[in-house]
Amino acid sequence: MKKVTLYSSLKNDYEEFVPIQDGKVSFYVCGPTVYNDPHIGNFRPVIVFDAWRRLFIRLGYDVTFVSNYTDVDDKIINRAKELGIPERRLTDEIIEKFRNLTNEVGSLQPDITPKPTEYMDKIISYVDDLVNNGSAYKADGDVYFRVASVPTYGELSGNTPERLISGARIEVNSQKESPIDFALWKKTEEGIKWETPFGEGRPGWHTECCVMISSIFRDTNGYIDIHGGGFDLKFPHHENEIAQSKAHNHNGLAKYWLHNGFINIDNEKMSKSLGNVILAKDVIAQYGGMPLRIMMLSTHYRAPLTFTKATIMEAQKTYQKIATAMKQVSLTLQLADIKIEGEPLPAEGEFFDELCNDLNTPNAIAILLSELKTLNTILRSRPINYEALLLSYRKVLDYLDTLGIKVDLPSLSEDDKSLYRQYNEAKAAKDFERSDEIRGELIKRGLF
Repeated sequence: MKKVTLYSSLKNDYEEFVPIQDGKVSFYVCGPTVYNDPHIGNFRPVIVFDAWRRLFIRLGYDVTFVSNYTDVDDKIINRAKELGIPERRLTDEIIEKFRNLTNEVGSLQPDITPKPTEYMDKIISYVDDLVNNGSAYKADGDVYFRVASVPTYGELSGNTPERLISGARIEVNSQKESPIDFALWKKTEEGIKWETPFGEGRPGWHTECCVMISSIFRDTNGYIDIHGGGFDLKFPHHENEIAQSKAHNHNGLAKYWLHNGFINIDNEKMSKSLGNVILAKDVIAQYGGMPLRIMMLSTHYRAPLTFTKATIMEAQKTYQKIATAMKQVSLTLQLADIKIEGEPLPAEGEFFDELCNDLNTPNAIAILLSELKTLNTILRSRPINYEALLLSYRKVLDYLDTLGIKVDLPSLSEDDKSLYRQYNEAKAAKDFERSDEIRGELIKRGLF
């Protein structure tokens, strides 16, 4: 298979991708906590890691792609109380919205979408195992992970125990052995909770992902090829996942760790404290899902992405340019009775070279637009070189599909083709009244 290079946050360097199991890719991406309408920051990983997934599929790998929905959290409890509805109703509603928006931005739905509430018995057992092997300890109904039990703690983020302790505040009446130990289980008196050997409560966030990964990828003892998420999850979430996996499964959870950059709104980091959070549904309603996807992919996934009205409108223009050209060529080929379908093109050339180089989507999009220009040139030439037109068209289709950019293309029936011929004959005869009439019908069918 074609060589893929990625930038692993664990090594802070580029590495050649070598799967744990030949021909397979196990992929886990941290999903949203489902308590409110998702914002555009939630959708950068949805789009970025879908592009990674599509690339691996296009290269011939068998990909298992997992992304969770966190449906147990203080934010969920508080939001459900505020709305006066059950937590389960809130999480189900937000999950449905998230799935619909995922479709809108052209991302494939994950193969598996685990939720902590579905894995609670395994989570409780996992925490109990850590207590029994000395990596965790009980403290008045809570359970904490003993960070000192993992000598390599800090390898992902650089936040070693020494650095963390030197900067830690003294906690009054803390039950923790060390200020840097983190919660695996929390005693609680409100919201959803479970009975356990260590008391009534609910799990810590970091443990949930570890358990779901271990449960789903049992054949590799919970050790997967790629773990992805936003840069903000690198510490403490992903660091703490690694620590637990080393203590429980004796592995580092993932071979490669990928992190996407933040989103800035008009050059300021998007955050609730600044009041500049933009909801994904609002952007999609105003500009469309595909323009949002193009805007996201026009910046390298590891770099900060700046969202402005100008950048999303530029992406909207780019998408319109792509959609218009592809529709015109599709119609031209079908009217010439040329079969569009064929064997898949080989994943070769500069476009795939760029994607295989740490998913360089900005350069890949530039190559796509260059090929689109070639396509338009062939379309305008007379006589049309249909062989060249078909090849260029299929290249662009392949590029679009690999990037997940969807274009609605017409499929002409014999009646549609007949109507087009009548339209061209009326134009040639300068029967403009008749041609306008036929043109109106074609527009109604979405074919003009």
